[in-house]
Amino acid sequence: MLALVVDHDVPAELRLGETAEPVPASDEVLVEVRAISLNHGEQRGAIFNYGELRGVADQPAGYVPGWDAAGVVRTAAADGSGPPAGSRVVTFGPSGAWAQLRAVPVAELAVVPDGVDLGAASALPVAGVTALRALRRLGFVTGQRVLVTGASGGVGRFAVQLGAAAGAHVIASVGSAARGEDLAELGAAEVVVGLEGVEPGLHGVLDNVGGPQLAQVFGLLAVGGSVQSIGATSGEPTVFEPYATVGELRSLQSFMMGGGLAGDLAVLVGMLAEGCLDPQIGLRGDWKDVASAVETLFARRIPGKAVLDVS
Repeated sequence: MLALVVDHDVPAELRLGETAEPVPASDEVLVEVRAISLNHGEQRGAIFNYGELRGVADQPAGYVPGWDAAGVVRTAAADGSGPPAGSRVVTFGPSGAWAQLRAVPVAELAVVPDGVDLGAASALPVAGVTALRALRRLGFVTGQRVLVTGASGGVGRFAVQLGAAAGAHVIASVGSAARGEDLAELGAAEVVVGLEGVEPGLHGVLDNVGGPQLAQVFGLLAVGGSVQSIGATSGEPTVFEPYATVGELRSLQSFMMGGGLAGDLAVLVGMLAEGCLDPQIGLRGDWKDVASAVETLFARRIPGKAVLDVS
């Protein structure tokens, strides 16, 4: 079968090449992949419940990366669990998404209704479930002020929509005014550049940026509020002033998306089908153009997600 395999001598260190077809375990379905979505972590590495996953540059030649994919079940799970052959599904896993065929556990997929585009569904797993699970950690948010940093990115755009749907007063923080132009349409009550004008007393923060800004948002929390540390796109260290973390109860919590996405994927697919969620696809192309797509995504020249169709 064809797959995007690691090749350290080509742009983006990825090329289309032949590789062996996966052999599904008894609790796995074999999926004919129709669309994939890209995440920053696949290139740079990340941590899931699987442990630390290395980025493309650290993987051996021939490795097939990729977390998010949507397609059609070719072979149902041998143990009788999961959807039958012919079902349209969205899937997640630590690797192997960027291929014509993918073996995936039933616990990591959800059925996609016929009316939902598989490309749109492929954008849901990592970015959508991360936003959903991080928001849940904040507890009851209806009527509460919730700040989302890095709100113009993939996770951020889902977080803005999900927070607004839950009744929160969402403050979307972006790096420039241009990157925040359409966030009000997604449900943001306020759109700010950096932390300009953000008043103290925040119920919670979903932080995708890290660095010095992480220390600043911690200081803006209300008593009992928390920061969910989702990412660190700034690439900078966070330094707290002496005694900044001493005082009334506020918390900074590490975040890991984890696995077992089936239930949460079903929730998001349902919202997508009802028109309550927009995956915010900023780039749609063919997987043959993966090098260009990766470059565009990392240069932050597109809002939201990059989705590639598997031809």
